Amino acid sequence: MMKDNELRILFCDHLRGIKRYSQATVSAYSSDLEDFKAFLKREDLGTFLTVSRRVAKFYVSELSGRFSASTVARKISTLRSFYHFLIEEELTEAHPFLEVRLPKQRRNLPAFIYPEDLEVLFESVDLTTDKGLRDFLILEMLYSTGIRVSELCGLKLRDIDLANRTLMIHGKGAKDRIVPLGERIVELLRDYLLSTRKNLLKKESHQSLFVNLRGQPLSTRGVRYILNALIEKAGSLHQMTPHTIRHTFASHLLSNGADLRSVQEMLGHAHISSTQIYTEISKEDLKRRYMDAHPRARKNHDD
Repeated sequence: MMKDNELRILFCDHLRGIKRYSQATVSAYSSDLEDFKAFLKREDLGTFLTVSRRVAKFYVSELSGRFSASTVARKISTLRSFYHFLIEEELTEAHPFLEVRLPKQRRNLPAFIYPEDLEVLFESVDLTTDKGLRDFLILEMLYSTGIRVSELCGLKLRDIDLANRTLMIHGKGAKDRIVPLGERIVELLRDYLLSTRKNLLKKESHQSLFVNLRGQPLSTRGVRYILNALIEKAGSLHQMTPHTIRHTFASHLLSNGADLRSVQEMLGHAHISSTQIYTEISKEDLKRRYMDAHPRARKNHDD
């Protein structure tokens, strides 16, 4: 019979080699398994291969007293995947976590920005300098494509196809996807490549699309600094992050009639459930527009 540590290492090797998960994700799974192993040892409840459904329920109850509902759900998701793996490898026949009930999670809607507020942000950019032209392109790229900041910073010159108006995005889990480009962003990219990028490069030479003021590849930290500076300059009251722009991209598409599957593909979501939350945002947007536009929507309307 394999020991708990051997099972954990075998599972993590599977996640890394077969599932192609990132090292950060594999480390999170490994940590969750270590926590469960420590619980079993502390309570003298045996090993991974002897866990019963009663012990599984006990563990969920113990976690619920220490963590938020979302954290509990994540830890149990790890254990469900772990026992599915053990069954597939014929290392056990039982799945103790298959039927455990998880605490209900409060589903918070992602923050997003209304189009008119986003325009204020765009208008705050100084387009008379190379830095300003680059910053405007970054903002437009994030909003027009919905890509993550890490994906934006990872873009190479070879990933851009202006003729076919597409980007090759290298996403999470080494999964590539094609994202379409609108006419406006294509023109901005063409101008950036012809002059702005060359000016910013100075004497440096590399294939990264976005360049900092020293001519080196722009980092995710650098993008956050740029966006924070633009938000402060615009005088925006929004607690906006780079990811807020991604949320805004998805919610605006759905509000204007895009289908859920297309948005899922552009965002690079593995599961449709990750994309469905944006339908709730589009409903909130619809309610807001109704209240603003309909003459009899509010209680104290003008007669």
